[in-house]
Amino acid sequence: MISVAEALDRLFALTSPLSVEEVKLVAARGRVLASPVSARRNQPPFAASAMDGYAIRSADLTDGTSFAVIGEAAAGRAFAGTVGKGEAARIFTGAPLPEGADTVVIQEDVTRDGDTITVTDRPDPGANVRAAGGDFRIGDTIDAPRVISASDMALMAAMNVPQVPVTRRPVVALIPTGDELVQPGEEPGPDQIVASNSYGLHGLLSAAGADVRLLPIARDRIEALETVMALAAGADLVITIGGASVGDHDLVAKAATGIGMEQSFYKVAMRPGKPLMAGRLGDAAMIGLPGNPVSAMVCGHIFVVPVIRHMLGLGAGPAPRLRAQLARDVPANGPREHYMRARITEGGIAPDDRQDSALLSVLSASAALLVRAPDAPAAKAGEMADYLPL
Repeated sequence: MISVAEALDRLFALTSPLSVEEVKLVAARGRVLASPVSARRNQPPFAASAMDGYAIRSADLTDGTSFAVIGEAAAGRAFAGTVGKGEAARIFTGAPLPEGADTVVIQEDVTRDGDTITVTDRPDPGANVRAAGGDFRIGDTIDAPRVISASDMALMAAMNVPQVPVTRRPVVALIPTGDELVQPGEEPGPDQIVASNSYGLHGLLSAAGADVRLLPIARDRIEALETVMALAAGADLVITIGGASVGDHDLVAKAATGIGMEQSFYKVAMRPGKPLMAGRLGDAAMIGLPGNPVSAMVCGHIFVVPVIRHMLGLGAGPAPRLRAQLARDVPANGPREHYMRARITEGGIAPDDRQDSALLSVLSASAALLVRAPDAPAAKAGEMADYLPL
């Protein structure tokens, strides 16, 4: 068996960042920005009013000063004249500041009589004015790589960037295996269960940025496995679920080897998830996940999501860990790194009493995986511990 860290390193060696494509800005949310984008204009492109009020010259301000209103400026419609001594222009939020003016007095701080206003609360010079280029200037960039957020999209739109360079989504083929499986909605036979791993992994990997394709269930026969694996042609990553152990009916490795898979490793010193396999299958990386539901999902978090991020150009690194104090005592760990389903409580992180790798209800109720290092001694409540948020 190899360590979790070594398994990750070998998986990163099997994969690499994918090519770059351009998408319309409207389709960019959640994609990975592949190279920096630069502003093509200043924002704001002119000095603009930040409030509804009157544009004036600050040099003319004294207590009780009156101004003659000579025009109006609105957003998208500038005042064409010049504000001179003793003059003001009615102005609305977002409107360009008229030539000659340098300050906006808000409408609540004046009284108006016809075309004359009197300032009742004198503003500071330059008040309520957004400077030209105060947000960003031509050439300012949004750095890459990064997952593009809705806020990033708004910034790119303001920068006048209509097309965005993004890393191509990795195509992931998910292959559930086993005679015991039926699809959700079907009626299981007396010896069958409903396939769940593939749907949980589909959601997990889609959220990580992959284009996930769920293939038919491959039955426990070499020819059936080879047939379904052939449907994965063109994928960047092929993931099988189940059948990766050493039982008489665990045929994934044999079938994959038969069609050219070059194995990188088999078995990782972790729980749940020990029977993990990986290699190359043609142009694709291949990961064989264990069939126990929780084992498959834990390996998805620990291994597959970091691989997806690597392929998206977000770097080669493990899933980020946080630290919290233990809410209860934890016994000593064995020789394998242990990922314990846990809840986050007011008193800290509390592992569930039940850690059987078949219990999806416990995983669903958990907010974290408490990480216990190999051969870690018993730990007391209040001690700090690493965990992965779910």
